[in-house]
Amino acid sequence: MELDIKELRKLCQEDKIKWSRHAIKRLRERKISITDFESCILCGEIIKQYPDDRPTPSCLILAWINQTPLHIVIGSDGNYIYSITAYHPNSEEWQNDMKTRKEH
Repeated sequence: MELDIKELRKLCQEDKIKWSRHAIKRLRERKISITDFESCILCGEIIKQYPDDRPTPSCLILAWINQTPLHIVIGSDGNYIYSITAYHPNSEEWQNDMKTRKEH
């Protein structure tokens, strides 16, 4: 099942995000705020779907926060969003649009 950004935004606005220990650790390490993580859901776009991920389908979302690209990976079962990770993509791995991974 592919995730729908409108449904994810609704869950985010309802504060239905389950925070994994791993995601919180990565946010701290990478100096990414919870507000920026949530903003990524609210104003970003899904750039890759992982419909077969377990335990829930997941996706990669890109948003530009203060002119800086932010990628987050989240899963959802339709009732909650599950935080997986967040990072600032780098230009060595990603095309200038930060949506397309470079071929190596």
